[in-house]
Amino acid sequence: MDTAMKQQYRDALEVAHRHALEWIESLDERPIRPELDVDGVLARLRPELPDTESDAAAVVEELAEASAPGLMAMGSSRFYGFVIGGAHPASLGADWLVSAWDQNTGSRQPTPATAALEEVAAQWLLAILGLPNASGVGFATGATMANTSCLIVARDALLRRAGADPLAGLQAGPPLRFLAGDAVHTSVVLGGRLAGLGEPRTVGADDQGRIDLAGLQRTLAAEDTPAIVALQAGDVHSGAFDDFGAAIAVAHDAGAWVHVDGAFGLWAAASPRLRHLTTGVDAADSWATDAHKTLNVPYDCGVAIVRDEAAMTAALGAHAAYLPSVEAVSDPYDRVVELSRRARGVPVWAALRALGRSGVARLVEGLADAATALAEGFRAIPGLEVVNDVVFTQVCLAARDGVETAALGDWLRAEGTVWASSSTWRGRTVVRFAVSNFATDAEAVRRTVDAVARGAAALGIRDAVS
Repeated sequence: MDTAMKQQYRDALEVAHRHALEWIESLDERPIRPELDVDGVLARLRPELPDTESDAAAVVEELAEASAPGLMAMGSSRFYGFVIGGAHPASLGADWLVSAWDQNTGSRQPTPATAALEEVAAQWLLAILGLPNASGVGFATGATMANTSCLIVARDALLRRAGADPLAGLQAGPPLRFLAGDAVHTSVVLGGRLAGLGEPRTVGADDQGRIDLAGLQRTLAAEDTPAIVALQAGDVHSGAFDDFGAAIAVAHDAGAWVHVDGAFGLWAAASPRLRHLTTGVDAADSWATDAHKTLNVPYDCGVAIVRDEAAMTAALGAHAAYLPSVEAVSDPYDRVVELSRRARGVPVWAALRALGRSGVARLVEGLADAATALAEGFRAIPGLEVVNDVVFTQVCLAARDGVETAALGDWLRAEGTVWASSSTWRGRTVVRFAVSNFATDAEAVRRTVDAVARGAAALGIRDAVS
């Protein structure tokens, strides 16, 4: 690389560094909502591709300036939309290095450094989450692909048990049933479709979204065909956890494979105070989680975990004469559905290394404590009601009717102090606060409750909820 090219790298990265710090340092006070919509940002971008080359630093400057008004402050301590964490400093720094190193972490042989870091991160994850230490771990793009990867493994394992060859396709074996509770998350539904299982047949749920055990038992007993049962650690609205000990026992008695969607909730296992929520989860066959949620690493980083690593590599492994491999040791591309990918497990290593076991526990407990504090503050606002049992990090808020609740959600997002998702839960319009950012402290909670109170007053939401 010549001197001029080295200087281009320096200049471009210096511009990126400056804008990145400006962005991060603005998160406490800037409105969370974007200032411009997509059309507004498009109007700031050059419509035609130039014919000539441009200076790299100038391009990065143009990118930052054009994009700034269209960015949402998802890293803010008062962003509660969807379930999106922030970025821990160590994991963000590691993520920058991952981009600079540009290692295609599919195989151990050509990328030993990043493969080794991911293997250590995998072992740390299993230990922190209390899962079997011989499990296979793959780093996918997000919870959807982590769920999909696990369901593909489950599908192939059940076909093999039935004496069928998965390479011949689903048509070569018996019909497979895919079962879940009524509150199954859309990422599991999509994962089932991508795995060829179709959408899950739901078996019922209680008022907080926990799977109906009697319904599960009846449905499993109704047919004598292989089944995959999807459970969840953390309902997306209520935060509720399935009764893993009982549900897994029912499913295993029927010969079913049990998969747990724990996108954000599986991390409760890392806290001695909250671990009871996941009691029995380690008896499942596979688990999916998402490190960009509760662990607060940058996008993207889903984690697929399968108890039987051999089953995982048999279902997901890639084989070609040109692919390097190390005999008797599985490669990273044997545990996800990608050959080429960034070393997304490295920021996980960095976050875990920086936090340690006790730091992860404090992070998880801090999120749950903030949710509890939000709920307490909301309950003191006349005309508003917290409609879920707040057991982890989710808080659902409602006014006396759906119109007022929807208006409150719109007001909050437009005002900009906080951003929370509107949704429908149990037939009722709600504003859902998902506490996911490690920076959500007492001051962020105070400002959030104040914003909700101001919104309720501005909209005339004063009457007591019946």
